Amino acid sequence: MTTPVSAVEKPVRDDELVARLHDGYKQLTGQIHQVIVGQDTVINAVLSCMLAGGHCLVQGVPGLAKTLLVHSIADALHLSFKRIQFTPDLMPSDITGTDIIQEDAETHQRRYEFIQGPIFANVVLADEINRTPPKTQAALLQAMQEREVTASGRTYKLDSPFFILATQNPIEQEGTYPLPEAALDRFMFMVFIDYPSATEEHQIVKQTTTRAKQDISRVLSKQDIHLFQNLVRSAPVSDAVIEYCVRLTRATRSGDPLATAMSNKYLKWGAGPRAGQYMVLGAKAWALITGRITPSFDDVRRVCKMVLRHRVITNFDAEADGISREAVIDDLLNHVTPPK
Repeated sequence: MTTPVSAVEKPVRDDELVARLHDGYKQLTGQIHQVIVGQDTVINAVLSCMLAGGHCLVQGVPGLAKTLLVHSIADALHLSFKRIQFTPDLMPSDITGTDIIQEDAETHQRRYEFIQGPIFANVVLADEINRTPPKTQAALLQAMQEREVTASGRTYKLDSPFFILATQNPIEQEGTYPLPEAALDRFMFMVFIDYPSATEEHQIVKQTTTRAKQDISRVLSKQDIHLFQNLVRSAPVSDAVIEYCVRLTRATRSGDPLATAMSNKYLKWGAGPRAGQYMVLGAKAWALITGRITPSFDDVRRVCKMVLRHRVITNFDAEADGISREAVIDDLLNHVTPPK
């Protein structure tokens, strides 16, 4: 059994914390790969997003182990896990919880008691979030932003850490309710899960058609996640890296002096300041899981697409010319240079 990387009471230096985080990350990915074949980029993105204190939106066709991935992370971190299957008839109270009338066994007096919904968990999988109406989506988005739930005039704090991974199915759009841009902006990353390679698919079929069952061992604790999330926030970052994130963000805005030719021609709306914030936090987390205390320009490039792809809106010219958001962001990375 893997020895957990446990939190300690005595103060530790930053370099010791970075080493512990890197070691814990390797143990965690090792446990996940017992049940998940491949998908290294997706695993790194989800873990970086969690360490940075954000939420992640994943898009991929059914059957690519999205649920299994999130459940495995929760098991390895010894965190509570809930799954919400979004449907057109789902109500906000089905997510947040509701008041029910309870009768006291001794006094026989009736009183309202709040029954917590599935949002009260450390890790929540919001499956097919675009299949439920905006009113129900809004209940989830309030919890994401405020880290609290309001019901019957009372506010309930959510447990920390709190991480939501929402999924969308790109192949069926009939009967769906696409998330508005303001709602998409609350997700730190948008990650695409692609089909596995031939070798990986062979291993998946072989591994999942036998009676053998792989158990996930706990390798980190809730206290470790709190400690590592604080480390991401306190990790040093150079002004040059921050300036690079700001340049990439401003380059998406048509008419801005930093905008590229493709941005001016094909983007209707660019990313807001939250994109720069999440780019810095994502670059910090990505650097720390690889054992480095401060992020580089390469770390910014690694997270740039995941931060920007759901924050920019293409115009009619892009649709007419067959230009995707990905192509515009690729052009940004090619033309926006880091500061010297």
